[in-house]
Amino acid sequence: MRTDRSIRPVQAVAGLLLASALALAGCGAGSDAADSGAAGKAAAPRSDSKAGAAGSAASGVRATAPPRVTASDIIRTASLTVQVKDVAKALDAARTTTENAGGFVGDETTDRDEKGHERTRVVLRVPTARYDEVLGDLEGAGKLLDRTAKAQDVSDQVVDVRSRIASQRASVARVRELMDRATAISDVVELEGELSTRESDLEALLAQQSSLKDRTALATITLSLSETPVATKAAEDGTPGFSDALAGGWHVFVTMVRWLALALGAVLPFAVLAAVALLVWLRFVRPRLRRVRETAERD
Repeated sequence: MRTDRSIRPVQAVAGLLLASALALAGCGAGSDAADSGAAGKAAAPRSDSKAGAAGSAASGVRATAPPRVTASDIIRTASLTVQVKDVAKALDAARTTTENAGGFVGDETTDRDEKGHERTRVVLRVPTARYDEVLGDLEGAGKLLDRTAKAQDVSDQVVDVRSRIASQRASVARVRELMDRATAISDVVELEGELSTRESDLEALLAQQSSLKDRTALATITLSLSETPVATKAAEDGTPGFSDALAGGWHVFVTMVRWLALALGAVLPFAVLAAVALLVWLRFVRPRLRRVRETAERD
């Protein structure tokens, strides 16, 4: 009986100690969980704020970034008028520059003005990537008189034509499928007419796309070359020289001869009449008067 009584207090003390240890462990775990939860909550707003700041910065960059237009969707044309001393040499140089840039020479027209100076008008097609370079070389060939350059954005047309071509091809494919399944001759004939119409529309769209591709891939430069008259230094300075005096004297001489010819032409009819009258006087009237006078003196 004494043994049992002595064991029971020991067991009670051990149980009390175990319960206290478990309580302390539970409190420590709870505080750790609370601390970790608070840390998670604090970290979450920071990450959200960073993400929001990054998003706002990205949206700001997108809002301020200008829209990009590719060079392949721009039609470039230019017109140049240049005075040169030798049109033939300048034209050969323009051809060489164009061919070296990967382009080619189109229409060409050459004539002469009333003073015999040669003039040439030529159309050049050059790749868009070399457009500015070729334009600068052509401007430096002589004295630039006139320059006009244009750039037309056709990106909307390119996208529209591409979309219409895709739709038209799908439409042609559907009509062909219907023709394959058609059994009646009338249906086949009707579908053939519809297919022909849709294929014609598709060819027109493909031609439009090809034209846009050609005009955007190659820039067009219309070059006009005129021959410059050779001038002396005195003429360039505005001081008249020997050639100017000689030209002025010749002009006065030609003008005087012209006026003399006009005066002679105006007087010639009267001079002819006067000459005829004088001839009649000398041949007929004067001898008769002389004979009459001699007869009167004798009498």
